[in-house]
Amino acid sequence: MIKFAYMINRVDRMSLENFVDHHRRIHVPLFTSIPEAAQYVRRYAVSHPIAAPGQPAPTYDGLTEIWFDSLADYEAFFASKNYLEKVRPDETWFTLEGMMITDELVAIECAINGSP
Repeated sequence: MIKFAYMINRVDRMSLENFVDHHRRIHVPLFTSIPEAAQYVRRYAVSHPIAAPGQPAPTYDGLTEIWFDSLADYEAFFASKNYLEKVRPDETWFTLEGMMITDELVAIECAINGSP
């Protein structure tokens, strides 16, 4: 499975609280509303930093991970008219700080207490 992972930061004019709210309440539903999401995307997750005592302040405001069956599906999704016209314009609210396209190996996958 192919995973597209990228680190994002909010634009300067937006507070972290407003950014997280916009990302979760506006951008995620917009992303999932296009038919290509159901056609090509196998999993879509967004994460935002939390305060962790004893840990350094987060470098990024968010992490997005998108899984695809193949590189061809990844390319088809991001080249689709719906993505380019509906989703991409909303991405002006954040800046791409780093990204990777990976072939993911899951070494452990289980719930707490070893339950499947």
